[in-house]
Amino acid sequence: GGLRGATVIDALDTLYIMELEEEFQEAKEWVEKSFDLNVNGEASLFEVNIRYIGGLLATYYLTGEEVFKSKALELGEKLLPAFNTPTGIPRGGSLFSPCSGMSWSWGWASAGSSILAEFGTLHLEFLHLSELSGNPVFAEKASNPQPGPLHPPGVMNIRRVLNRVEKPQGLYPNFLSPVTGSWVQHHVSIGGLGDSFYEYLIKSWLMSDKKDSEAKKMYDDALEAIEKHLVKKSAGGLTYIAEWRGGILDHKMGHLACFSGGMIALGAEHAAEERRQRHMELAAEITSTCHESYTRSDTKLGPEAFRFDAGSEATATRLSERYYILRPEVVESYMYLWRLTHDPKYRHWGWEVVQALEKHCRVEAGFSGIRDVYTTTPTHDNMQQSFFLAETLKYLYLLFCEDDVLSLEDWVFNTEAHPLPINHTDFKA
Repeated sequence: GGLRGATVIDALDTLYIMELEEEFQEAKEWVEKSFDLNVNGEASLFEVNIRYIGGLLATYYLTGEEVFKSKALELGEKLLPAFNTPTGIPRGGSLFSPCSGMSWSWGWASAGSSILAEFGTLHLEFLHLSELSGNPVFAEKASNPQPGPLHPPGVMNIRRVLNRVEKPQGLYPNFLSPVTGSWVQHHVSIGGLGDSFYEYLIKSWLMSDKKDSEAKKMYDDALEAIEKHLVKKSAGGLTYIAEWRGGILDHKMGHLACFSGGMIALGAEHAAEERRQRHMELAAEITSTCHESYTRSDTKLGPEAFRFDAGSEATATRLSERYYILRPEVVESYMYLWRLTHDPKYRHWGWEVVQALEKHCRVEAGFSGIRDVYTTTPTHDNMQQSFFLAETLKYLYLLFCEDDVLSLEDWVFNTEAHPLPINHTDFKA
């Protein structure tokens, strides 16, 4: 697509973890010689930041090779102009030209607004950029700084804006104006446009070695509102997370929202006893519902979105939602639930996915998405998304590894499954 080398950079840490040394060296050489940050190409701020910076940082922490660190820092600096807005919130779906430092907005980003999952998913990477560079400016853009020479008064930062703005029923809508700092429309989703914001709250707390209490409180409050207003049980007994449109529930769950089983389990692991048990049960139920969306299809792969209405459960009722593009969220939850419970069903479910991928998605040159999961002779879409190598295959691999391979005690995975070290005082990556 528009991201030059996204597949190479997304695959770096997967290649390294799987000990595919020859391919890793080839990829490293490409980064050294051909990853040019000065071409006048555009890509969305969120995509560039998470895919490139996360992949480069993770590979630096795994290998200690300076080239990955310097490319990540160089790219981080090129992203800073996107934060030049009245609130300090980067512009939504910002198209971004690294060469000119110009940014402007995608047409679909509701009236020039910023997207929760974009500006809320910078924290892990930007904290590491500050730590590695010694330059506090990255952390200040993402976290909760005091006004100072690098951060003049009047320029509010992301968390401060989010803490100040009123949240309907305690929920965070998906679109915020970077000019006024208020919500643009009241659509709430734990799937696309919202997803990784919530994930980054609990992961920021874990990455800080449980010192970032503000992130933990924001996560706890958000999850409480989600439990109260969005978590529903179908007539057939399946637990799912609905979407919320100005107070009206839409009884659908996107494949993207299936990451939440893993997130809730990760948060539960560190909660007080009563909450721990409740959240572990909720995580297992959501993961089970997502598994149902796979088993109820002919290919045993899940659709892009599935609904709970008009008598249908955990199936796509619209033609436009029947496709599968090699997404990782369901196997991501299997991996977390396996690591935290060691219930063998999660490995069985993961193996079902491996077999279905081999059967329906493998093509001569790699793996392809399919247009309809409800037919046993699916049509390929001729695309291998870069997240397939970064996430889907990595999470499947880790599901069958020993727990000490990228232990959850020492590493936090960013939203593209790139591992970043937890800030233990005694931990050496």
